[in-house]
Amino acid sequence: MYTIQNDLLKIEIKSAGAELSAITAVQNDNQFLWHADPKIWGSHAPNLFPIIGSMKDDSYFYNGKKYNMTKHGFVRHNKDLKLIDHFNNQIKFQLKSNEQLFEMYPFLFEFEISYHLNKNSLEVKHSVKNIDDKTLYFSLGGHPAFTCPLYNDEAYEDYFLEFEKNEISKSHKLNLKTGLVTDKTKSVFEDGNKIKLRNDLFDDDALIFKDLKSRKVTLKHHDNGTVLTLKFEDFPYLGIWAKPNAPYVCIEPWLGIADSEDTNQRIKEKEGIIALESGVVFNASYTIEIDQKHLA
Repeated sequence: MYTIQNDLLKIEIKSAGAELSAITAVQNDNQFLWHADPKIWGSHAPNLFPIIGSMKDDSYFYNGKKYNMTKHGFVRHNKDLKLIDHFNNQIKFQLKSNEQLFEMYPFLFEFEISYHLNKNSLEVKHSVKNIDDKTLYFSLGGHPAFTCPLYNDEAYEDYFLEFEKNEISKSHKLNLKTGLVTDKTKSVFEDGNKIKLRNDLFDDDALIFKDLKSRKVTLKHHDNGTVLTLKFEDFPYLGIWAKPNAPYVCIEPWLGIADSEDTNQRIKEKEGIIALESGVVFNASYTIEIDQKHLA
């Protein structure tokens, strides 16, 4: 376990998967990240690369050859990430392609993820470098789960998500058996830009948005106001999810999306996939900002 810290926040990161595992207020010990109870959902904030969600039959085709890839890719839980920088307020990890990964992902790459603490904000930075002589195809994203409710005397239904702009975007429904995106949608926004949290909100799995106008979403209590804000300027897709009746909510910025039911499984044509030319470096980041009133 690694830590970075300032006067306001202490951040903990697991070596496996370079997974963010705690965001703690230094002064009052408030815990803003889900504690990963294995009886409910045993993760805190997995890092997703080189795919998001599920692929049809856990496989894809590249240049006519079939490759197998499990849900969310191979970074989460991966013990091969190496620590390459560690200072008081920032830390960086790297994963390079290797023979084992090449069997499921035939590209040469360098993936880096870093955490930068600045006052009451944590920036999560991603970098992908194509060190191959051919085009690299990938997606990436975050999966942070935030404690909700924050305090013992509150209820899940006391909370809502507020987006920075009024939204008409609909959630794209998943096939619960396959995890693939269907052509069915549902409306979830209330009052133009709010999603009220309730225990049955995720009975049909995650809320998936492809065309939000907002690039900022805030977790709020209806009486006590803002808990935290996630800013995702670099990410065109967003997932919202929790296990039914679980005391957390995931706010997931994505560059990419799970396969659709009618996919042809060719990775070059996969929705949301990023095509990165040889020698080029791709960067994307999102920021978690904790409201100051919960830090005193």
